Amino acid sequence: MKKLLLKILSFVGLALTIVPAILVFSGDMESDTCKQLMFLGTVVWFLTAPFWMNEGKSAPEDA
Repeated sequence: MKKLLLKILSFVGLALTIVPAILVFSGDMESDTCKQLMFLGTVVWFLTAPFWMNEGKSAPEDA
């Protein structure tokens, strides 16, 4: 359950880094609002994604 919540939050953060840029490009959002939402999305992504990504994979060994 915790892992699912982290995934959902991280994808919301990722969406907050992509969708505002599209809205500014189409003229539906101001640039300042876009910057704030993209910053928030970046912070959310980097705080949540590392906890569920690459889980169960070991680091490559030096040959």
